[in-house]
Amino acid sequence: MTKFSSPVFDASEGAGKSAFGNLPDWDLSDLYTAPDAPELSRDLEWLDQACTSFAADYEGKLDTLDAAGLLECVERDEKLSMIAGRIMSYAGLRYYQNTVDPDRAKFMSDMQDRITVMTSQLVFYSLELNRLDDDKLAAMFAENEKLARYKPIFDRLRAMKPYQLSDELEKFLHDQSTVGAAAWNKLFDETIAALEFTVDGEDLNLEATLNLLTEQDRSKREAAAHELARVLGENIKLFARVHNTLAKEKEVTDRWRGMPTPQTGRHLSNHVEPEVVEALRNAVVAAYPKLSHRYYELKRKWLGLDTMQVWDRNAPLPSEETRTIDWDEAKATVMDAYSDFDPLMAEIAEPFFDEGWIDAGVKPGKAPGAFAHPTVTDVHPYVMLNYLGKPRDVMTLAHELGHGVHQVLAADQGELLSSTPLTLAETASVFGEMLTFRKLLGAAETKEQKKTLLAGKVEDMINTVVRQIAFYDFECKLHEARQQGELTPGDINALWMSVQAESLGPAFTFMEGYETYWAYVPHFVHSPFYVYAYAFGDGLVNALYAVYEENGDGFQDKYFDMLKAGGSKHHKELLAPFGLDATDPKFWDKGLSMISGLIDELEAMED
Repeated sequence: MTKFSSPVFDASEGAGKSAFGNLPDWDLSDLYTAPDAPELSRDLEWLDQACTSFAADYEGKLDTLDAAGLLECVERDEKLSMIAGRIMSYAGLRYYQNTVDPDRAKFMSDMQDRITVMTSQLVFYSLELNRLDDDKLAAMFAENEKLARYKPIFDRLRAMKPYQLSDELEKFLHDQSTVGAAAWNKLFDETIAALEFTVDGEDLNLEATLNLLTEQDRSKREAAAHELARVLGENIKLFARVHNTLAKEKEVTDRWRGMPTPQTGRHLSNHVEPEVVEALRNAVVAAYPKLSHRYYELKRKWLGLDTMQVWDRNAPLPSEETRTIDWDEAKATVMDAYSDFDPLMAEIAEPFFDEGWIDAGVKPGKAPGAFAHPTVTDVHPYVMLNYLGKPRDVMTLAHELGHGVHQVLAADQGELLSSTPLTLAETASVFGEMLTFRKLLGAAETKEQKKTLLAGKVEDMINTVVRQIAFYDFECKLHEARQQGELTPGDINALWMSVQAESLGPAFTFMEGYETYWAYVPHFVHSPFYVYAYAFGDGLVNALYAVYEENGDGFQDKYFDMLKAGGSKHHKELLAPFGLDATDPKFWDKGLSMISGLIDELEAMED
């Protein structure tokens, strides 16, 4: 049951002054001041001794504890989780600042290995908890209010009970993890970070090359798309090996556990019913024609093309002003939007900018993408960006800062109850984006400005909902196919292309080489089936925002209460105050209708 901060997967020294102003760097000293800091040595020593004493005190004895004894046991486990999480957060964040630095990679591996060895003594804990009698546990919850607060943790743990292996096998899997999935994840990260792309004579990393796909100049977009295909193609055997190995490892583990589908483990960890995910998936796929197909046909006309290529998908509109947004303006835009919703939201966000909680610049070796890492509840979150001054980068700032606000508010739940399942983890981030979008839309002075903003938001929603559900379908097909045997790079390419035309629609033609683009998506490697959480979160927020627009009275208080709950409540309980229910298939139609309505507005502008 011990919760460790999971490795961050979307992330070197000193960005400082740039073309975008003074971009902030992380100050990780709130975790540890250096890899050789005495506090880190102290915590490692404490953790080693505490794991040993925990095992000595409780192994084989959990069924003898009364309610007070079980509460003390859970609280000790929470402290173990806090210290281990602090160490791994520091090692992980430092590594993602520069994944090609061998010292950082070694430090993270060493910390991972040491903690894995220490915590192998704790494998008994969840196994023995799951063997406790249901009635006895219910009686202890009724007797002890402080213990009952942890009931959601027990419920999630016991959901895994049918898939639990023997104590010996569980311990083996725990010990083996550092040379299993974790090692393949690291190989993927280091390979991605080291890739070099050359466009118009300029050497770029993956992040900067992907950024060129949003350039106004179509020839530059095309050059970037072909260069991505070339480099990914040259490395495709390695990426296919990573995916084959991880999918097979998952299949073996799932088979031993008796999990009915490859997705079961993700649904359990997300605390969401499979039928809810299936309803979401089906609703989105059914909506492809009125969402992505309809929008991209509009965009094809705007771009004056007979057919769109993949490098046109995220192209700016012809009328869009090409401008760079400096960091101060990006900060002001997001903070004003947050403050207009509620000053408390801006107040919580302020320290991220002032205290070294954001690392914003694009730097050699830095991992691509963006994330917000909650670290541990007695420190604070850290946000990573790769800021390049595009309007989408402003929305990414709003998104990740939303995560950060959510994580700060949930921290009072404590280490074990603060983490939200992935399906709810996107709530504050997508809501933060929506607030920022509405702020910008309200300030638009011309029809063209409004059209540009609406189109940008629709594209973001399509990327979040349609694209991620297509990703989910790709993963489902990949894992199903891997059960039948080894997949060649061509096999995986074909699975990728099987979902692309369906989701993007008839406006597109696909260049040769696009079939390899699955290779750079980190979620497939780090967190299988993670991607549907984005669509879940977007649909949920669209429904929430509709409630806010319809009747905003008291909405902010209910919204903050939902964020403060962290992982202590099920999605049904969290949404009830808003009159929403994700188990109702009509719920997803409400969220998808908001996207469709924005496309209606764009079509009306054509008249």
